[in-house]
Amino acid sequence: MLGNPTTPTAFHVSTRGEYGMRLMVDLARHWGQGSISLHAVAQREDLPEAYLEQLVASLRKAGLVSGKRGAGGGYTLARDPAQITAGDVVRALEGPIEPQICTAEGDPVVNCIREQNCGTRAVWVKLQSTIAAALDGMTMAELAKSTSRERAHV
Repeated sequence: MLGNPTTPTAFHVSTRGEYGMRLMVDLARHWGQGSISLHAVAQREDLPEAYLEQLVASLRKAGLVSGKRGAGGGYTLARDPAQITAGDVVRALEGPIEPQICTAEGDPVVNCIREQNCGTRAVWVKLQSTIAAALDGMTMAELAKSTSRERAHV
């Protein structure tokens, strides 16, 4: 969607990516406080607990969170929040960061017949690298601090 040139358009992030990032930032805010229940995160972040359960499975598989069962159970970040980037989270939940225009049904187009003469591919590749660099440049620790400061001013 291009929209009216005077109307800003949004960069699309899926619900999976948004909710997963909110979960990870919440866990970073509570780093060092023991296991955090998904119920507590769901209440604080106003998110559906059942959906968080789906997301945490992908985050565990990617080695970003650890879980503990039973009384006092819940989840923690698998490593220090300063060692987990927003890019790690996005890749765990969404897959590789690639220009959507150069993908077909979620898979990268390999040997595209237009690639040699594509006048716009450089734009999408540059955008991809810029987005990846921005995401990889933000850690959960930084995001947890910035959101804590923002909440303090509300």
